[in-house]
Amino acid sequence: MRLVLLAAAASLLAVAPALAQKPAAPAAAAPAIPAPGPGDWRPVDAENTLVIDTNKGRILVELYPLAAPATVAQIETLARKHFYDGLTFFRVVDGFMDQTGDPQNTGAGGSTLPNLKAEFTFRHAPGAGGETDVTPIPSGEVGFVGTLPVVSQPSAMAAMTVDGKVSGFGLFCSGVLGLARAEADDSGNSQFFLMRADHFDLDQKYTALGRVIVGESVVRAIKLGEPVDPPQDKMVTVQVLADMPAASRPNPRVLDTSSAYFKAEIDTLHAVQHDDFNPCAVDIPVNGD
Repeated sequence: MRLVLLAAAASLLAVAPALAQKPAAPAAAAPAIPAPGPGDWRPVDAENTLVIDTNKGRILVELYPLAAPATVAQIETLARKHFYDGLTFFRVVDGFMDQTGDPQNTGAGGSTLPNLKAEFTFRHAPGAGGETDVTPIPSGEVGFVGTLPVVSQPSAMAAMTVDGKVSGFGLFCSGVLGLARAEADDSGNSQFFLMRADHFDLDQKYTALGRVIVGESVVRAIKLGEPVDPPQDKMVTVQVLADMPAASRPNPRVLDTSSAYFKAEIDTLHAVQHDDFNPCAVDIPVNGD
């Protein structure tokens, strides 16, 4: 189940073509804005956060059921079965991603659970379920589901749809967790990858289900190779944060992307950067461990 890069296909959503076609230019300087206050932070979602302890250090990934409910559920089920403990990073490409989650540690295997239907896009009510559309772009809106940047159809379209929702998709920014698959869209199972850099060419071709909130430096420290020569770096344990004993559980707080503070920050950046605005480059800081 080697992650494959498919030839470019027609976009499923006619939004944000500039993001997919060119890298962002260097950001223009934005006016200074005040630091966030105590009410601008939120606890991570412990029920939907993976704690990946590797031989290189700890990675925390917050998962977003709004963006990929079935995929998140399967990854969490496998983590709770200790399926991922001891599996290696068998394919790691500099400037691209770290792939893992195969019990054969080759890219050819998976779990005994069924393969997953692709969740390349998702339906959502603008502003609902922790999602926020924060700034308009040509033909659509950029927003965030937690720390995951998403592109959606314009919010106004929700009033014209039967379900009162619009379609959106997660952007494959640095730190995003995606589900690996073979050539068939619905062939993902247990393997996943962590992005080492922004790659908009993966948008709407792979399921984006979460993003690293702690440990991006660990992601970039994983040993490189296609395949990686032995000894391969490995995930020693993978746990759901809520399952850890309270005494040893990390307790980070993340800047709340649904807060008025964050909306003002994005508006300021967008006003300066205009078409060069890159949601992947927006800093979403984390406090605590």
